[in-house]
This record gives sequence, C-alpha cells and structure tokens, in this order.
Amino acid sequence: MLWQPSLPDHYHAMSDAELADAIAARKAELGSDLVILGHHYQQDEVIRFADFDGDSFKLSQLAAQKVEEVGAKYVVFCGVHFMAETADILTPDHVQVVLPDLGAGCSMADMADYDQTVDAWEQIHDALDHNNTRVRVIPICYMNSSAAIKAFCGQHGGAVCTSSNCDKIFDWALAGGDTPLEDGEQVKILFLPDQHLGRNTGAQAGFDPVTQMCLWDPKQELGGNDEQQLLDSAFILWKGHCSVHKLFRPEHIDEVRADWPDVTVIAHPECAYELCQKADMTGSTEGIIQALRNAEPGSRWAIATEVHLVNRLVNEAKARGVEARILSSCQCLCTTMYRIDLPHLLWVLDNLVEDKVVNRITVHPEARKHALTALNRMLDITANAGDVKKPGATGAGLA
Repeated sequence: MLWQPSLPDHYHAMSDAELADAIAARKAELGSDLVILGHHYQQDEVIRFADFDGDSFKLSQLAAQKVEEVGAKYVVFCGVHFMAETADILTPDHVQVVLPDLGAGCSMADMADYDQTVDAWEQIHDALDHNNTRVRVIPICYMNSSAAIKAFCGQHGGAVCTSSNCDKIFDWALAGGDTPLEDGEQVKILFLPDQHLGRNTGAQAGFDPVTQMCLWDPKQELGGNDEQQLLDSAFILWKGHCSVHKLFRPEHIDEVRADWPDVTVIAHPECAYELCQKADMTGSTEGIIQALRNAEPGSRWAIATEVHLVNRLVNEAKARGVEARILSSCQCLCTTMYRIDLPHLLWVLDNLVEDKVVNRITVHPEARKHALTALNRMLDITANAGDVKKPGATGAGLA
C-alpha cells in the first residue's frame, strides 16, 4: 500500500453538503477534460459524482472510450490501485490517471508479489524438469492483480481473466494457450492471486479440488507442497483471497434459509468453495446485479458480496417488490475502497483545476506492454461470457 499524505485541515472541516457543492462546481469547471469513474463497491456519497459506475475492467474500457470521444485529459478513478493501473494501461499516454487516496489498495492484489511469483515459477519448473515431465505451465491472473503480475502473465504466454470469463480463459489455457499442445504434452495453470475463484472455476470444469489442485504458499518451499502434489495438480492456486468475500461462511446460508425457506442465495465466486457449493447461484458483480434486476416480484434473495453494492441492490429491488438482503450481518465492507471519500475527491479536483496533478498512477512502459498483451489475449479469447450459471454436478456455477 502506498503512503497517502494528510489533507489540509479545511477539507475535513467542511460538511458533506459543502463538499458535495464544491465537487460539483469543480466538475463543471473541468468539463470534458475530466472523466470520473466509480466502482460498484464505492460508497454512495462518492459514486453519485461518477460519470460511469461498474466493475474495474468495464470502467477502464469506458474511460478509454470516453477519453477518445471527448478528448479528456484526466481520469479520476474512485476505486483501488490496481484498477487505476489498468486504466493507465488502456488509456493513451497523454491521459493522466488519478487515484484520490493512494492508500486505497487491494489486499488480494497485494498477496501476489512479483518477486515471489518469479521464484514460484522457477521452483515449479525445477520440480517438473527434475521429474522429466512434458508439462507446459500457463500463468493466468485475475483482474484484481497488480500491473506487474499482469505483465508477468503476458510475458510468459498467459492471460488475464475476470470473474465473468474465468472459465473461458481456463479452457483456452488447458488447450495449450496460443500454441496447440503436442502429443503427450500436458498443461498446468498457475492461477494468481485468488485461490477461491480458481478453485470454484476449476471445480465447475470437472476438476477435483482435493486431488487435482494444490495451494501455493509463497512463504514456503515448493509452496508448501511436495513434488508429487505438483505433478498431480492441474491447477496451482496462489494462496490469496478477498478479505470481503472471505467473511461469508456456509453457516450463513443455513441461517438465512431458516428465516426465508424460499430464498435464492447468490454468491460472488471470490467466496470460498464450500459456500459456493451451498449457494443456489454464483455470479460476477455484473451478474449479481442483473440477477437481482431480473428477479420476479415477491421473490427473496440473499447476496454474498460487498455491502455498499448490496445496499443499493436491496433498495432498488424493494421498489419492484423483491425482498433482498446481504447474506451475513457482519460488516462485509471493502475498507480500502472506503478510503476514497468526499474530502479526497475534492482535493484532487481542486488541484486539477489549478493544473496540478496529484496522486497520478503510472505503469512503467515495459510492464504496460506485457500487461496489455495479457489483457488483449483475454479479449481475443472471449468478448462476452455468461454472467450467471446455475450449479452443475461438479461444482458451483461461475460467472
């Protein structure tokens, strides 16, 4: 996590109404020079000022499109660090991407360190070479990863995935990636940084989470595995997780079903495998939103994802006669996203009006080149993927 300097005192002395009025005025002053993006997990007070809201990759794509349309010079990303990096990768060099609070990182993305990934890559290949295997390792990283990890995947024949298209990217990798497999050659997927999305997606494809997947702990030799475990595993899952979705547990489903026997439980695939097995549906953020918007009046839903998004969906569903609630009463809050607030948003806009760019996020040109390769591979593999699937016999459906 980067260090964010303290704001001048007067920003914290302002009321929410004063901050909102000042932000609206600054937005108007900057006009078409500015695009503000708001992630779905952002608090309502901030997202109201976003020109677009959505998930991280969709927002970056929209930013690139809008910048081209109106000639914007600045993109203010009300999200977290890896999202701003992706926006910098996808927008032209002259566009300056700003993160209102440098402390807004992602604990999951931070769990996959570049140096540790290089070390893991070398250890895995040493073990495979030692056993004279004909195995191709293809690295796949979740969008929720640093630009450095995306670049690593791009440089080593891999790709990026989202929670909507992870299954399609896995199919591509298991078939050999960009190069067809030779006779007798096998593939192993090194998946970073979210073990749960990897496990759920692999299980949906018919792989056994116990015998055909292993967990890679970067703090241990061979990731905490022996060579036989690596040889047996089709998936090597990085020991990472989302701190929000980890809070949802299988017993929460039992509790909500005791209250609402007719409930439909929908969970994000960043939740643990055991929970996704119990859920009625799993879906990406966009998939969850669409499922609730298409829900029949009178139906009941319990949602396992971040609380700010859930609260907006609950209020929206209520107006249509749909009952919805968050799966757990615990505060399933993305605390790093919460660092983006009205004072920080006003502060960066005040500086932009004065032609000062603070908190600019830039990706090194070499990393940008390889990260873009990984992102473009994803887009080449699949432009559209189904958002929500029902569970199959082998595991929870994924979006």
